[in-house]
Amino acid sequence: MRPGPPGGPAQRQRAGRYGNHPTYGGYDQATARVGGLWDALLGEGRRWWITAISDSHVHWTRGGSDFRPGEYSKTYVLARQEYHDIMDGLRHGRIFVTTGDLITRLDVTASGQGRAAGAGETITVSRRDRTDVDVEIRFRPPAGTNANGDRPQVRRVDLIVGRVTGPSADRDADTNPTTAVVARFGPRDWRQQGAQYVIRHTLRDVGADSYLRVRGTSTDEAEPLADGLESPWSDLWFYSNPVFVRVR
Repeated sequence: MRPGPPGGPAQRQRAGRYGNHPTYGGYDQATARVGGLWDALLGEGRRWWITAISDSHVHWTRGGSDFRPGEYSKTYVLARQEYHDIMDGLRHGRIFVTTGDLITRLDVTASGQGRAAGAGETITVSRRDRTDVDVEIRFRPPAGTNANGDRPQVRRVDLIVGRVTGPSADRDADTNPTTAVVARFGPRDWRQQGAQYVIRHTLRDVGADSYLRVRGTSTDEAEPLADGLESPWSDLWFYSNPVFVRVR
C-alpha cells in the first residue's frame, strides 16, 4: 500500500502511481477498491495484512513530494513496547492504518456464542446455534492537531463483509464479488465513551465462512475517488485489518 500523497499547505498532486494508475484517497487500488485484489486474497482465506509506509526521499518543503515518516500516513500495531511483540502484531494482523491522524486508535471486535475476536483473529461459531455476529467498532480521534495544524473529524465509518470461499480456480482473479459495504455509520450512529466513539452492529444469520473489515473517512465520498490535485489533508481515510468468522 502506498503512503499518503505529497502535500503541505498548498495543493499538490499525490505521488502514488502504479503503471500510471492513481491512488484513491491516498491508498492504492488494491486496497481502496471494495471487492478488489485485497478482498480476493482474503476470500481465499489468506491472512493478508495491509500496512502504511512512509517512504521519504525529498521532503515537500525542499521541492520534493514526500512526507517525513509518520507525518501523514501511519501504521498502528496493538503490541507492548517490545520489539518481539511489535513484530508479532505485524505478523498476525493486529494493525490499522490511517492518514492525516484521522484517528489514533481503532478496535474492531466480532463476538457471538460466548466467543470474541479482534483484527487478525478468527471467531468460530456453530451452525447449531443462532449465528448472529455482533460487531463493535471503537475509534478515538486525535487529542491535538495533525502535522497540517488541522483537527480532522470522522464523517463516516463503513463495515465491509466478504465471503471466504477458498482458493480461486482462476489464478489471475483479482476480485471477490461477494464483498460489499453492508452498513454505513455517521455521527448520529455512534456514541461517545470517554475519549472514544463506539458503534455496534449485528450481522444476522452468518451462515458461511466470511471476514469483516472497517474503513472510515473525513469525506462525503461513498467510495474513495481517484487522487488528483486536491489537498491530501482534506481527503483522509483509515482501514482496519480483517476479522475472520469461521462457521462450523
